[in-house]
Amino acid sequence: MFIERNAESELLRLAKAFPAVTVVGPRQSGKTPLVRPAFPDHAYCNLEHPEHRRLAQQDPQSLFRRFPRPVVFDEVQRAPELLSWILALSDEHPSERGAWILTGSDQSALHQGVSQSLAGRTGILRLLPLTIAELAGAGIRPDRDELICSGFLPRIHADGLVPHKALRDYYQTYVERDLRQLLQLKELARFDVFMRLLAGRVGQLCNHQSLGSDVGVSGTTIAHWLSVLEASYVVFTLRPYFRNTGKRFIKSPKLFFTDVGLAAYLLGLESPLQVSRDPLLGGLFENLVVMEAIKCLVNRGEEPRLLFARDGKGREVDLVFERRGGATLLAEIKAARTWTGETLAGLDRFAAEMDGPTEKAVVYAGDLEAVARGVRLVSFRNAEALFGPPPRD
Repeated sequence: MFIERNAESELLRLAKAFPAVTVVGPRQSGKTPLVRPAFPDHAYCNLEHPEHRRLAQQDPQSLFRRFPRPVVFDEVQRAPELLSWILALSDEHPSERGAWILTGSDQSALHQGVSQSLAGRTGILRLLPLTIAELAGAGIRPDRDELICSGFLPRIHADGLVPHKALRDYYQTYVERDLRQLLQLKELARFDVFMRLLAGRVGQLCNHQSLGSDVGVSGTTIAHWLSVLEASYVVFTLRPYFRNTGKRFIKSPKLFFTDVGLAAYLLGLESPLQVSRDPLLGGLFENLVVMEAIKCLVNRGEEPRLLFARDGKGREVDLVFERRGGATLLAEIKAARTWTGETLAGLDRFAAEMDGPTEKAVVYAGDLEAVARGVRLVSFRNAEALFGPPPRD
């Protein structure tokens, strides 16, 4: 089954503006199925292929003769030395646009290579797993617990895979393999414990020392592991709101998985019924909605300027979205399927403390949408509506 991606229009826009476009994102997020149909006349080279990778590393000129531009280089982080050659070739043909389409899944390696070799010559597009709207466009409309259980990796839905088996294979084949190489892990069992404990803290403040104590490693090691997980698009951290922006990077962030299905798998949840009964349902649902917000923004080529707010008494607003030149959105996320007014007072309190105008919303697991006391009630299926229309070119 083909599932159309909302990021395609941004991809094509970048290809008209830059000599190269670099599509980055987690493994199995659909980078190749996005770029190949979008550029059917481009040659295609997968650098996971041993022979192609050997040529890229030892004889790039032969590789370019075999795969002349315009070309798609898949998993380019496997041969970052190609970036310098692409720079030189793009400088020889400065008027060409979209001649080089690059994909990669290691944010840190690609970021270093792109910033050093292709700065100003490549557009960057982040591609994350599917959105609820993309699934709906393909006629797939799972309920709350089904979505949490299955996650949003394209192959699970396009090929009708059994979610917990597919996620097990994904974790063992990609996450463990890639991270074993990046972290040079000697004790994989300890790292597996860390990953499962991490899933148990989804939607909570990330305390390195506490995690290190539970895993049996130092807080410094935990911080290093987390930085690699975030660079590899396995997890995402949400920073706290402060008027002094410097404090956002000092205070503890909240932790989420890029794909909520992976968190559910690590928690041992294999069916929607198990999800509905799990004490971590609230955190998993929050993970789902936060990542919907992030995917909505990055699909449009925007920086996801999302935060959360917490006061001195531990009271929180789950999402703070600072619009450019507009009102700040305050959103509460509730896994309940029915609407209650309990959260309105908390939103009002935080709104009174914000600088400038605010909008208030509650995202919940039901379908009814309404406005009550100036607070917009939004179904999780329609969370993208909170972020307004895409920006104009």
